[in-house]
Amino acid sequence: MALMQTLPLITHTSFAKPIAWRKGISVSVEEFLADVNYLATLLPAGKHILNVCKDRYHFSVGLAAAIISNKVSVLPPTHTPEMLRQLQIFSPDVFCLYDNDDCDIALPRFNYPTMPKHPAKKVSIPRINTQQLIAIVFTSGSTGQPNPHPKKWGSLVQNVQAQAKRLGLSESNEYSFIGTIPPQHMYGFESTVLLPWQSGNAISSAQPFYPADICSAMQSIPAPRILVSTPLHLRLLLDSELNIAEPALLLSATAPLSYTLADKVETTLKAPLIEIYGSTETGQIATRRTIDGDSWQLLPQIKLTQQGEQVFAEGGHVEVATTLNDIIELTEPGFFLLHGRTQDLINIAGKRSSLTNLNHHLNAIEGVIDGAFFMPDELSHDHVTRLSACVVAPNLTASQLLAALRTKIDPAFLPRPLLFLETLPRNATGKLPREALKKLFDTSINKDLSCTQN
Repeated sequence: MALMQTLPLITHTSFAKPIAWRKGISVSVEEFLADVNYLATLLPAGKHILNVCKDRYHFSVGLAAAIISNKVSVLPPTHTPEMLRQLQIFSPDVFCLYDNDDCDIALPRFNYPTMPKHPAKKVSIPRINTQQLIAIVFTSGSTGQPNPHPKKWGSLVQNVQAQAKRLGLSESNEYSFIGTIPPQHMYGFESTVLLPWQSGNAISSAQPFYPADICSAMQSIPAPRILVSTPLHLRLLLDSELNIAEPALLLSATAPLSYTLADKVETTLKAPLIEIYGSTETGQIATRRTIDGDSWQLLPQIKLTQQGEQVFAEGGHVEVATTLNDIIELTEPGFFLLHGRTQDLINIAGKRSSLTNLNHHLNAIEGVIDGAFFMPDELSHDHVTRLSACVVAPNLTASQLLAALRTKIDPAFLPRPLLFLETLPRNATGKLPREALKKLFDTSINKDLSCTQN
């Protein structure tokens, strides 16, 4: 019989070293492990746990307690009533771990406890079976039912350790991680929790969104600091012109960065900016430093293969060949170019482009703070569907913006209508759900019709 392979929960070698920072106070590895063991004794009997803790340290303790209790963390994309209903069908024993007083999730709930003052005692770092199922991450299915993607401990560790090596992270650097995205999101899960765990570094309990909160959170932790963020948060941070404690490294994901924004971020914050490419299905599989060019470099052992128009990722922590939902151009071995998502492809009057490409040009216009194109559903085969766009650009007129767009894109893709807004309906990770955009334009059209009729 083959020996069971295990890997440590964390790679910290000193029990006195900080593994987290909460409100400017360090939490040692010893305290963390004591909190984990205490919570593990209190968790309900259910096998599946929905961890919605807003404090990143609480989430981290809850995740670790679930792991050592052989429970599975479920990470759905939303917490809508319908998603929760589907989650209960998938795992009838699921319960919710929460730490905020306004939690109203319609599941059996368990409040994160006030931790006692643990007496000093010898603790050990748990070792976890590499085949143990740690989490199930869900994507929104086309049929309305969430699609589950199981994550085993061994593949998760292999993934973030490859990321740590690519980024040059080690325990000797003693980095502190600040994340503007929630740990329940796959990117936040990997880069603000598992990556610090597996590189011997510390997390910040904060989850700042607004620029002033990001600056405050950065100031509350010691250097060297790593800011794990998104293009939306980085753009808002620069536009605020607030003083920010300099990071040693910046990470960005969830949407492609423009060269202009990346260059401005690096120049202003005086730190290298690395983009992460991946998906819920594969985890993180490639990186690039945006100012060095458009090419993405795969993580070690990851390979891409093309069959027709589809590209598959496999190798390394990607245990089975997995379809990538992006338009990818394979270049030299280990590198590729990204041209947008397959569902972003649009064809108007025989001319092809992608929403990603159009959004890139829109947001590169001087004076545009944020913007996005939207392709409405086709009404009929004999009806010409027109692209729409919404934009935050308080100092531009519609004619000025359209004139700038004409120099960058084909006239067939000029947006009609073009909505000017104060903010776009982005979610906590900086993404723009299509349904939110559709509702926005439907409301605008209905308002116009009402005004016409009156």
